[in-house]
Amino acid sequence: MSTQPSQPTRLKDKVAIVTGSSSGIGQAIAIRLASEGASVVVDFRSHPEGAEETRSKIESAGGKAIVVQADVSKIADTQNLVDQAYAQLHRCDILINNAGVEKNAPFCDVTEADYDQVLDVNLKGAFFLTQAFVRKLKAAHLPGRVLNISSVHEDMVFPNFSSYCASKGGMRMLMRNLAVELGPFGITVNNIAPGAISTPINKSLLEDKPKLNALLANIPLGRLGTTDDVAALTAFLASDEAAYITGSTYVVDGGLLRNYHEQ
Repeated sequence: MSTQPSQPTRLKDKVAIVTGSSSGIGQAIAIRLASEGASVVVDFRSHPEGAEETRSKIESAGGKAIVVQADVSKIADTQNLVDQAYAQLHRCDILINNAGVEKNAPFCDVTEADYDQVLDVNLKGAFFLTQAFVRKLKAAHLPGRVLNISSVHEDMVFPNFSSYCASKGGMRMLMRNLAVELGPFGITVNNIAPGAISTPINKSLLEDKPKLNALLANIPLGRLGTTDDVAALTAFLASDEAAYITGSTYVVDGGLLRNYHEQ
């Protein structure tokens, strides 16, 4: 049974940018926001077929979407994302910083190239895309919503993923700082921190039953999360119903953060 609303009214006339929306959590968020009335800028870096799939699903359900290629680690690309939202959809009210990467390596083996890639995509990208988004809102004296898809690892340790944890910890402090700085302009900033979510990127985990069962033993609700679990919260926080909510991280992890321990 679908959890999506029957009437696309909560985000009616809004425009949202969703980075990394060619698959996984980003795709689910883009589709959910469109189902609630938003027009969506679908961003992809290297998989146009996934972005087109997202757009097709939105349009087949009666929504509106455009596709823009952008590598968020490049400032010119982040500026173009915002520029295309205004050029093609004439406004932009909601920014979802979802694009992210991770690299698995013991701390002593982390390369400069891998470190740079993780921090450039996860933190620098969110920083400068938010800057471009906010500049437009401030110039027009309009409110807005910034939502960062962070991770439980903005707070919870993740051995062998030190660069990823550093990027998400940085995103937590960026969110808190911007909530205070941008609040007077009616711009809210919050993080959503997923735990273990069933996505294509977790295919190897899903096929490794001993490892999967060990993880599930740490999750009080006893299951992996779904992309729809994350998208539903995103839609609420992007809406006017959440107009008085800013400066916080909202965890979507089935209780993992409170119960986790290394095996």
